[in-house]
Amino acid sequence: MGNADTDVLVVGGGPAGLSAALFAQKNGLETICLDTDETWIHKAHLFNYLGIGSVDGSAFVETARSQVDSFGAERVETEVTDVNETAGDFVAETAGGSYTGRYVVLATGASRDLAESLGCAFDGDVVDVGVTMETSVEDAYATGAMVRAEEWQAIIAAGDGAAAALNVLSKEKGEHFHDFDVPADADAVFGAMGEE
Repeated sequence: MGNADTDVLVVGGGPAGLSAALFAQKNGLETICLDTDETWIHKAHLFNYLGIGSVDGSAFVETARSQVDSFGAERVETEVTDVNETAGDFVAETAGGSYTGRYVVLATGASRDLAESLGCAFDGDVVDVGVTMETSVEDAYATGAMVRAEEWQAIIAAGDGAAAALNVLSKEKGEHFHDFDVPADADAVFGAMGEE
C-alpha cells in the first residue's frame, strides 16, 4: 500500500496517535495513521480516564479505532523505520513502501528514535515541544511519552494528540481553530451513519 500522499501522517496508534488522527480527519484533513499495534495501552486498564469508569486498554483502543475509522481516516498496520523531510513534505519509510504527508505527528510512546532521525531538538532525554506539540522541525509534532519524562498517562497522551491536530488545523485555516461540537452535530453524524 505505500506511496500514498496525504495531509497528515500519524506514526503510532495509541491514544495520542488516534486522537490526532480523529481530530485531523474529522475536520477535513486527509489522514493516514501508521501503527504496529504494539501500543502499551494493550497492557493497561483505565480507571483514571475522565468520562470512562473502567475499561480494558485493548477495548479502549478498539473503540478509539472505530471512531477514527468512522470519519474516514486510513489506518495501516506497519512499522515505520524512518521519517525524513524531503521537498517540504514528510516521508515515512516502511517495509511496504513510503507514505508522504505535509505534516507528521509522531506518537510512538517513549520511543524517540524517529524524532531523533528527523532532527528534532531534545531537552535532555525528551523531545522539546511547546503546548502546540510542534517540534523544532516545522510542521512536525511529537506527543505523549516521547515529550514527557514521567507523565505517561493515556489521557495526557490523547490531549497531546488533539493539541497537535488542532495546531495543524489552525495553520491550515489561517486562524485559531476550535473543534467544539453541539448536540445537533452528533445528530447529523450519527443520523448520516444510520445510528440513533
